[in-house]
Amino acid sequence: MKKGVFMFSVRLMFLCIFINGSLSKLERLEHPVTKPDGSLNILVVGDWGREGEFNQSVVAHQMGMVGEQLDIDFVISVGDNFYDDGLKGDNDPSFEASFSHIYTHPSLKKQWYSVLGNHDYRGNVSAQLSKVLTQKDWRWFCRRSFVLCSGMVEFFFVDTNPFVDKYFTDPKDHTYDWSDVLPRNNYISNLLDDLDLGLKRSRATWKIIVGHHGIKTAGDHGVTQELVDQLLPILEENKVDLYINGHDHCLQHIGSDGEIQFLTSGGGSKAWRGNIQPWDPKELKLYYDGQGFMSLHISHSQAKFIYYDVSGNVLHQSSLSKN
Repeated sequence: MKKGVFMFSVRLMFLCIFINGSLSKLERLEHPVTKPDGSLNILVVGDWGREGEFNQSVVAHQMGMVGEQLDIDFVISVGDNFYDDGLKGDNDPSFEASFSHIYTHPSLKKQWYSVLGNHDYRGNVSAQLSKVLTQKDWRWFCRRSFVLCSGMVEFFFVDTNPFVDKYFTDPKDHTYDWSDVLPRNNYISNLLDDLDLGLKRSRATWKIIVGHHGIKTAGDHGVTQELVDQLLPILEENKVDLYINGHDHCLQHIGSDGEIQFLTSGGGSKAWRGNIQPWDPKELKLYYDGQGFMSLHISHSQAKFIYYDVSGNVLHQSSLSKN
C-alpha cells in the first residue's frame, strides 16, 4: 500500500468506529480493502530485529518472494522488533539497520502493523511509538494496543508485556521502560475492559487477536499463565477466531476444532532453541523449532494460514471455515 493510501485509511478511522459502534478507548484504524472479492493476504513475522544476522536477511528475502506471489495487503509484526534492548531513541540507527535496510523487497513495501515485545520494553518504548520513525520509513506503525479494521476482519493488537509478573518482581530480570504503564493494575484493567467492549461491539466476520506472548505454546518460554488467567476468558467469551503471537522463536499451531486457534510466528531471526514442552499431540498441529514466517489468507468464508521455513518451503497449512 502506498503512503497516500495509508493516510487516506487513517482518515477513515472514524467511519470504522461508526460502522462497528464501539465505544472502546482503543485507537482504531481502517486499512482499505483493495481486492474485488474483499479478501486479505497478510504476512506475519516476529522476533526479528538483529540487523540482518541470524538469518534475518534470509527470512526477509523469502518473505518478499511469498509476498509477491500472494500480493499481500500488509505485514503484521508480533513484537521483539529490535534486539537485544529495543531502541535507545527515535534516532537509533538500529531502526534502519534492522528494518528499513532488511525488508527491501518491493512486495514488502506495504504497511507494517506492530506490537511491542519484552525486548522492546528494555529500551525506549516511546521511540518505537514515535512519528519520527514513520517519517523515516512510512511503513512503520507501532502502538501498545489498537484495533485495525479491514473489511470483514478486525485485528485487536494487545500489549501483553505488563501482564507478565516476573518483569516486575524478578530482581535478576532486565530493566523495563514502564512509562505510561504504571500503575500496572489500572493499565491492565483498562486494557481488558476496552478489549472486552471492543469485541462485544464488533460486527466483524473474523475477530483476531495479536499479541507478543503465548497463551498456548509448547515453546521454550512456555505458557504465559497471566494471560491464561486474565486474557483468555475474554477471548473465549467473545468467540475470537485466532490468537497470533511471537516470543517463542519457533513456528507452531495449537488448536482443536471449534475453538480458538493459537498461532506462533516467532521465527524472524534467531531460533533453534532445541527443546519442546510436552503438549497434547491432538492439539499440536505444528511445532517447528526454526526460522520462518506465516501467511494469512482471509475471505468471507475461510481463514487459511500457511507456515514457511527459512528456505520458503511450506511446513504446514490449515484453515477455518464459516457459513
